[in-house]
Amino acid sequence: MEITKLKKLLNEFGGSVRFEHDLKKKNWFNIGGKTKVFYKAENLKELILFLKKLNNQEKIFILGAGSNTLINDNLFDGVVIKLSKNFNNISLLGEDIIIAGTAMLDKSLSDFAANNDLSGFEFLSCIPGSVGGGIKMNAGCFGRDFSDILLSIQAVDKSGNVITIPSKDIKFEYRKNNLSEDLIFLSASFKGTKSNNAKIIDQINKFKLEKEKNQPTKIKTSGSTFKNPVSQTQRKVWELIKESVPLDKSFGDACISEKHCNFFVNKGEAKFKDMKKLIDFVKERVLKKTGINLETEIEIIQ
Repeated sequence: MEITKLKKLLNEFGGSVRFEHDLKKKNWFNIGGKTKVFYKAENLKELILFLKKLNNQEKIFILGAGSNTLINDNLFDGVVIKLSKNFNNISLLGEDIIIAGTAMLDKSLSDFAANNDLSGFEFLSCIPGSVGGGIKMNAGCFGRDFSDILLSIQAVDKSGNVITIPSKDIKFEYRKNNLSEDLIFLSASFKGTKSNNAKIIDQINKFKLEKEKNQPTKIKTSGSTFKNPVSQTQRKVWELIKESVPLDKSFGDACISEKHCNFFVNKGEAKFKDMKKLIDFVKERVLKKTGINLETEIEIIQ
C-alpha cells in the first residue's frame, strides 16, 4: 500500500505511528535503513485495532530488543511493530510460576526469578534479547533454552485474534519451533523451581564470568551469527569457522570478533552489504572446507 494511503488509514494512531522511520539505532549492529511504517503498540486493545486496520495488506516484522537482527539498508516495504513498555509487566503466580510480558528483557526475567528464589532462569542473564524474541528462536545458552521453562504463551495473530498456546502443543527444536510466523507474542508463563537465593546468584555470576571470558561485550555485535549445526556434526560452529576461515577477513567495517569467531562486529560504519558479504563468505568457506552448510542464527531483514 502506498504511504499516502497508509497515512490516511492509520491517522487515528497519532504519534504511535511514524512513516519512513530510521531503524539503524534500533538494533545492536547499528545497521539498517528505514521502514515504510513504524508502529509502537501502547496496549493490546490498540494493537488489535491497528492489525485490523491493516487487514493483512502489509508485510509485518516484530522488532524486539534488536539484539539478534541484521536489517537491510534499503527501505523495508512493510510495517515494523515494537511493543511498548506496557508489555514489560511481570508477576508471580503462586510460588513458582512467573507471568511476563514479551517486551521484557531476558535479563530482567532472570533477575525477577532470582529475587523470588526461583531457579531455572539463570541462563537468561546472559541472553541479550527480549522474552518474545527468546521464545521465537528458542534462545538458550549453557545447555538450557526457553523450552525448558515455558508453560504457555499468549499471542495475537495478524487478524487481531488473541490465543493462548500451552507449551505442550509447541514443537521445540534447537533454536526454533513450529509456531506460526503470523503470531505476535504478548506474554508468557514460566515455571521455576524453589531454591536457595545465594545458590541462584552464584550460578548467575558463574555464567556471566564465563560469558565475559569467551564472548565480546559492549561492542556492535549481534550475538551468535550461526547456529551450531547439530543435525550435521557434534562440533561447535566456532570450531568449524576457525578451521575454515581467515579470521582477519573483513568487508568494510564488518569483521570477525577476535574473542569469539561466531560473533561478527561492526567496527564503526559497516553497511548491510558489508555484514551480509562477511556472513556469506564464512558460510561458503565452511561449506567448502567441511561440507557442512551453516544456518544463520541472526534474523536477516530484507
